[in-house]
Amino acid sequence: MTNQTVPELQHRTVLLEEAVEALHIDGERANGVYVDGTFGRGGHSRRILERLGPQGRLIAFDKDPQAIATASTIGDARFQIVHDSFATLSDALNARGIAQVDGILLDLGISSPQVDEAARGFSFRLDGPLDMRMDTTRGMSAAEWLATEAEQTIGKVIKDYGEERFAFQIAKAITARRTVAPISTTRQLAEIVAHAVKTREKGKDPATRTFQAIRIYINKELEELEIGLDAAFEKLAPHGRLAVISFHSLEDRIVKRFMASKANAPQPDRRLPIRAVDLPQPQLKLLAKMKPSDAEVAGNPRARSAIMRVAQRTTVALGSSASSALPGSAP
Repeated sequence: MTNQTVPELQHRTVLLEEAVEALHIDGERANGVYVDGTFGRGGHSRRILERLGPQGRLIAFDKDPQAIATASTIGDARFQIVHDSFATLSDALNARGIAQVDGILLDLGISSPQVDEAARGFSFRLDGPLDMRMDTTRGMSAAEWLATEAEQTIGKVIKDYGEERFAFQIAKAITARRTVAPISTTRQLAEIVAHAVKTREKGKDPATRTFQAIRIYINKELEELEIGLDAAFEKLAPHGRLAVISFHSLEDRIVKRFMASKANAPQPDRRLPIRAVDLPQPQLKLLAKMKPSDAEVAGNPRARSAIMRVAQRTTVALGSSASSALPGSAP
């Protein structure tokens, strides 16, 4: 069967109120321009639209055709959807004549409908075609990649992106199996991994790390995150907010390092005769690191690994200081 779904796990937007609050959409800022880099099923976008003033604008991005179909039902002149990755943010905004924006939100998780629809191939719990593409209209599927890639490369991907200690045993099992028959379904891959993985953490399926690794690689998630963060930073207006929700350590590490690199200006040798006013100044101010509440995790177990980091663009280019952090939060 390839049309299985898990109806009890409908998509619930993680950190919905906290993320939109972090963008600080009020006063004059309510008529600004905002970006939802990962529309998903529109939870964050709809809440942002509720906060926007009549002159405000929201540009949303998503690679998933189903997300684009959902976005097309939003009949609001202030809203536009772009069928592409947020890595294309800079070009997309330039094409719309937008030089700067007041806030950018990136929710890096995959949506429950993607996981719960077997035909998408993201889940090892449901048997379906081994696809894993966020955008099913372009690119190579996971099955096609596994059919042609070298064993060493498969092992490296599973090790680096899945942090899987049995990565090369899994890769060896995959390449041995494909000489007998194509690996075309999620169940086939999950069974191969289960036989190759000797031990696993309690309560975690042996296939978890392998499926994560292949999904990240197929969709170029980490590369696009790095490109998207650079583009977001360049497009943020002074006092503009950047909020990023990540769901695993690889993503969060990239976000944390990026924000820290912009918040900690490199300092020259103290022996050099440089005036304090001429010293490099931070370009971002770290505002918050948040996790879902116990209540949210109880109602939505998939939120348990989420971490949101929030930063604000300083006014270094204008020669003035950055504004205050979110009330009640700490970096």
